[in-house]
Amino acid sequence: MSPARWKLARDRRLAGGDEPEELKARRAEIKAKFDLGQAVYDRRTELGLLQTQLAERAGMTQPQISNIEQAGGTPTLPLLRRLAKALDAQLTIDTPRGANRTGPGQVSLGGSLGQRAP
Repeated sequence: MSPARWKLARDRRLAGGDEPEELKARRAEIKAKFDLGQAVYDRRTELGLLQTQLAERAGMTQPQISNIEQAGGTPTLPLLRRLAKALDAQLTIDTPRGANRTGPGQVSLGGSLGQRAP
């Protein structure tokens, strides 16, 4: 989506208008990435691990861990499983509910880490 379309959508939202479905889905996808990154960071620091230590435990590189914590890229399911195991956490993936099933669900690590979809 172009910057001009983002600005138009933002202006509509601020004015109380509806956002296009494409933008709502993209916004939800970005939020899910940030939530995952925050959950990984929280759990890693809770365990007292450096990014390099977590990377070694998960068979990854430090830049890959950094990228996930900063909401970059889209991790694959096998990578999420390895990451959860390295963090001694349970991986939970919720899919979207309701009639409008567009946009991502929610990925969380552990019982108190991450946020689950309502």
